[in-house]
Amino acid sequence: MVDSGVNCILLRTLMPEQVEINVLYFAAAYTATGLSQEPVPITPGLRLSALGALLVARHPKAPGLQKILDGSKWSVDAEMVDDPEAVQLKGGEEVAVICPVSGG
Repeated sequence: MVDSGVNCILLRTLMPEQVEINVLYFAAAYTATGLSQEPVPITPGLRLSALGALLVARHPKAPGLQKILDGSKWSVDAEMVDDPEAVQLKGGEEVAVICPVSGG
């Protein structure tokens, strides 16, 4: 018989801990998802550059979401991000999808 403490350690090793970030949607991203914000569970260390694919998978019926995200910028905790590949999310961050805007 295996000790239940050992089972817990084994389970944590096999299933990485999940944490949450809060994603804010503006403009076209809001229109596509119908959400202004949502908590999104992630594995700690997820690169910001991979978040778009995760959001598209969460919203498979969101019209044009992939294209919208491809043309958008990101901010993390109210700071604009120049290189999404360089940002690793730890959990607890507020991540905003900043869509391009036009007008005069």
